[in-house]
Amino acid sequence: MLSELKTISYFNWADWLVLITILAITALAALYGNLRLKHSRQEGKLAPLDYLLMGRQLTLPLFVATLVATWYGGIFGISEITFNYGIYNFITQGLFWYVAYFIFALFITDKIAQYNSITLPDLTQQMFGPRSAKVAALFTFLYITPVAYVLSLGLFLHMVFGIGVLPGMILGTLFTCLYTAWGGFRSVVFSDLVQFFVMCGAVALVAVVSVGTFGGLTFLKAHLPATHFTLTGGNSWLNTFVWGFIALATLIDPSFYQRCFAAKSPAVVKKGVLISIFIWFCFDCCTTLGALYARALLPHAQPGQAYFFYAIQLLPAGLRGFFVAGILSIILSTLNSFLFIASNTLSFDLLRKRFRNVILSNRIAIFAVGVFSILLAQLFKGSFKEIWLVLGSYFSACLLVPILMGYLYPGRISDKLFICSSLLSAAAMTAWRLIPKPEAWAVLDPFYIGITVSLIILILCRSKRENLSARIIDR
Repeated sequence: MLSELKTISYFNWADWLVLITILAITALAALYGNLRLKHSRQEGKLAPLDYLLMGRQLTLPLFVATLVATWYGGIFGISEITFNYGIYNFITQGLFWYVAYFIFALFITDKIAQYNSITLPDLTQQMFGPRSAKVAALFTFLYITPVAYVLSLGLFLHMVFGIGVLPGMILGTLFTCLYTAWGGFRSVVFSDLVQFFVMCGAVALVAVVSVGTFGGLTFLKAHLPATHFTLTGGNSWLNTFVWGFIALATLIDPSFYQRCFAAKSPAVVKKGVLISIFIWFCFDCCTTLGALYARALLPHAQPGQAYFFYAIQLLPAGLRGFFVAGILSIILSTLNSFLFIASNTLSFDLLRKRFRNVILSNRIAIFAVGVFSILLAQLFKGSFKEIWLVLGSYFSACLLVPILMGYLYPGRISDKLFICSSLLSAAAMTAWRLIPKPEAWAVLDPFYIGITVSLIILILCRSKRENLSARIIDR
């Protein structure tokens, strides 16, 4: 059996050479994005659209690379869920999401193209009204704040260099804020391009070497609990399907929308999402498989760190450094994107009228978001599952139904109705979390309460509006 390591400072020169080389290439890619940003200036001024959305010139290869790379920053969270529950991870963090991706590609992309928007709240304003945009911006900001990824970066630096998790979060977040603010969306996209290839290569490497070294399914079944091969992993079906509804948040996910707004055409978006689904499937197979081997061979390790320590001991010199670079790429590619989107939401959607210089305020907001993320990571006490479940539940329950109904029934949901639905949904979820409940009711996740309240309000009020219209027509 392998053992859990406390540090990987024993790396030899080949590991450090590979790691430093990949970091240097990533930095050069971010620098290239900054240079392209400077070349796009007109009359000495930088247009906000160019800084925020790359001038809507995102091509298909760049779209796929940045979309895929953005989606996997919580690698330690994936390891934690797989370690504890087995293939339940693939169902809740993979299969449910593929369904949502297909729906997005086939039904949402064309609807988004009808609006010339910059952010998701900006789209909400065009669909429902200015006050709805503020509410949507608030929920978007809380959802997209990169709490789990700041925590992941702190854990990574702790495991590599032995520094504390909190100092690691501070140092790592500061570095990410600097290069993200430097070149805007272009720096994010071009650094994501490098990170995309490294992260995919790293997880595939661990999966292939694991199977070749220890054997396949027979080995895993002999060394893992039987529940690790059930769909629910020992969880209730109600709790399992919560993840399915949270996956539907993809239909209103800010990072998806940002890439759509930046793409050259709706055709790029549709093709890009479909290509990305195949890559995500392969990636999920590799990470789930690797984490299962980690549980089998490091059964007493910390769940969130087991996959990392397992791979470090599995791979030979040189490849070990490549894997570490891949893990860092997974974290940074999501962290920089979420920092940038959250700062856009704060500076452009919430505080635009208070600051004339959108770009300067956005750069300041990136650092403010970084500080806020570190504070929230402390509040959640390092639980990836809790972070994703709580923030994802509020965002999905409060915004999913009104926005989708806005697509289906244009003009029938007013600014006031959108606000009422979203806020009452959030209030109902919070109340359900706080009030004492019989044990039989405690298994019902607050998400179900919130989504039900939102749905009932919108259906009843929309029906009344339809009936009123019918009476007017009859007269």
